Amino acid sequence: MNSDNGRLKDLGEFLRARRGELSPQAVGLPAGPVARRVPGLRREEVARLAAISTDYYRRLEQGRMAASGAVLDELARVLRLTDDQRVYLFELAGKPSGKARARSAQEISPQLRRLLDQLPEAAALVLGSGMDIIAWNRLAAALITDFAQIPEERRNYVRMVFTDPAMRTLYPDWADVARKAVTNLHMDAALHPDDPRLAELVIELSTQDADFREWWRGQHVEAKGQGTKRFHHPLVGELTLDWDTLICDTAPDQHVIVLTAQPGTPSHDALRILASWAGEHVPAAGPSDSGTPVAARPLR
Repeated sequence: MNSDNGRLKDLGEFLRARRGELSPQAVGLPAGPVARRVPGLRREEVARLAAISTDYYRRLEQGRMAASGAVLDELARVLRLTDDQRVYLFELAGKPSGKARARSAQEISPQLRRLLDQLPEAAALVLGSGMDIIAWNRLAAALITDFAQIPEERRNYVRMVFTDPAMRTLYPDWADVARKAVTNLHMDAALHPDDPRLAELVIELSTQDADFREWWRGQHVEAKGQGTKRFHHPLVGELTLDWDTLICDTAPDQHVIVLTAQPGTPSHDALRILASWAGEHVPAAGPSDSGTPVAARPLR
């Protein structure tokens, strides 16, 4: 992940993974009279459908050749890639589709801090590149964990999901949440292939957790987007919350994750109770005198 060769190798692995998920029937090819020993399309079938030579495609999968934008477009079409997967493919090839995104500093603007402060009935946190947690509000700390107690260099959402046992209790659908986190991390890895901290995180979690290792090798990618999460909270019980991702144009690497509940539902009532509890029990942080960046501290 730290060199052009590494990116080409990752691109080859991604192509192999997607090829293995497609049946001949899915792309309009006959299944054949004999069952295949290995599921998925053959290399020569992908090459033929993309109008390139089998040797060229083989070299792509082996990480020995770069691809042009036109070839990448054809492969994205043949392999039935989603929009997120297509973006990831181009990022790995060093040919971003659309406007290039520059990496931003892991700090938030005063306006964004104020936004989080003024969401009393919504849990909100800001994820930076590599899914580092760089800011949060009181309700997010009450809902998920006291982020301030995690050393700044370890304050990463994916690491928390896989290494903190409490997360497996907090999320009844832990496996779904964890898989989603891995797909998001894959997108960040393509955007920042030379980020040593991200590379170290992948090595750390691959070594420590078999699920992470398996899902990372699966090469599935997905943008953060929106969805629904279930929580089993020790204070207020069961909640079902909707989450949305907001992106600031001035800091495109920063994603504001906002969790809310439909008014009038038991989850909304529980979230309001938790917000009231957080107002009394979750300390507000003032200006830092300790040298810890203010942006890494919980928001009032």
